[in-house]
Amino acid sequence: MTEPPVPELPHRLRAALVMAGFTYDAVAEVLGPVAHEALARNETTPGLRRTTGGWPLETLIRLFLLQAPVELAAAQRALPGLVDRLAAEGFLEQTVGEVAARLDVRPYATDDQHHWVVSDLTPGLDGGSSRVGPDHVLGISSASTSLAQLTIRDRVGRSLDLGTGSGVQALHLAGHSDAVVATDVNRRALRLARFNVDLNEVSAPVDVREGSFFEPVAGERFDLITTNPPFVISPATGERLVYRDSGLPGDRVVEDIVRAAPDHLTDGGWCQVLANWVIATDVPWDERLAAWVPEGTDAYVVQREVVDPASYVELWLKDAGLHGSVDYLVRYDTWLSWFEDQGVEAIGFGWINLHRTGSSRRELLEWPYDVEQPIAPAIRDWARAAETRVDLGSRLTARPDVRQETVGAPGAEDPETVVLRQQRGLRRARRVDTVEAALVGASDGELTVGQILDAVAQLLDRDPAETRDTYLPRVRELVAEGFLIP
Repeated sequence: MTEPPVPELPHRLRAALVMAGFTYDAVAEVLGPVAHEALARNETTPGLRRTTGGWPLETLIRLFLLQAPVELAAAQRALPGLVDRLAAEGFLEQTVGEVAARLDVRPYATDDQHHWVVSDLTPGLDGGSSRVGPDHVLGISSASTSLAQLTIRDRVGRSLDLGTGSGVQALHLAGHSDAVVATDVNRRALRLARFNVDLNEVSAPVDVREGSFFEPVAGERFDLITTNPPFVISPATGERLVYRDSGLPGDRVVEDIVRAAPDHLTDGGWCQVLANWVIATDVPWDERLAAWVPEGTDAYVVQREVVDPASYVELWLKDAGLHGSVDYLVRYDTWLSWFEDQGVEAIGFGWINLHRTGSSRRELLEWPYDVEQPIAPAIRDWARAAETRVDLGSRLTARPDVRQETVGAPGAEDPETVVLRQQRGLRRARRVDTVEAALVGASDGELTVGQILDAVAQLLDRDPAETRDTYLPRVRELVAEGFLIP
């Protein structure tokens, strides 16, 4: 797209997509589970075999999702009165009797609504060349989906999509915000984001602004900031891919966002970041990240994955379409050498949640296990638990999804191990002793913490005062970790 499309085009395209029934569910039904999963692996052959009928929905699947040329007549039936216009605007390319896609138009199901996202074509289908340009605009990806599942969906006044790309997060935010600001440094991304806002006829106003990081919103505050920044950790040399490379060395881009974001949050506001970070040889990862968070801001950071430097370099060189290129080995060696020079032991991936509360609570958790999606309610629950004051007079309830697991020899009077395990949210597990297990089991909101501890102490022939002193801090931990709730 060289120039912004005129306003009526997204509305006309939307009408054609609606008429064809081009929705996520309909596409999944036409492709079937085998072809749908193959497409997720960038393989198109099963999908091509399922879409030979020539009716509009099949044509749109072949054209945009499978990136296969379609007959001109079929394209005109699927996009009535639009083929020439879309070709002029850079969506399509016409040859003699055929039409091919130059941009991706993809259905997206979210928040019980049907959306469409226009972006650059998915690279690397069927093992083909996947090298992308420096201003490539990424569409729906695993990263964008992860951030969408992480984002708290409470109703807010103003929200900010920092580094909007094709506008996926802005579409989400528009569903529960009175107003949205979306920023990006990539002009192609901004044009596509504006188009996607119009294409989806979102109800909230979305202000799309050009600029780097917080520059376009200097002096402004938001109730919610979401960002999937260009977080790839690299020496910041060679060609820069704007959608993933910040131009800053190492994980500076994430550090800068974490340090600056609280100044752009209203009281009680959230900033939620999907990010990579360096795991250094001489500093624990959690200490390093905690030092970035300003005072007056709570932080809940979850490290979901740790990748060794070699695997990380291979991943992102392949992402850039450089695997097998003439300079692949040189780039690989240069990147690894830089990691060694910088003392990078590994790279962490996960979620950074910042909550402007005036306090400075911190939890940095390594949790590579399966979680319930969307995870956003668990993030909100963490904040509520962090704000809960627990003393001996508190009345608590065991969270309904908590289950107790015991391990021991058959017939033994006492189990060797007792584990409390959550079935929802992060699905956290905690090894507990007999007193903690009894306390959680007795917590039904009727008795206070002090009354339960006294009863357990009497039952186990323990000193009540010592039991209170020993276990009240553990009760607070059980609340903070979500096993007990007010």
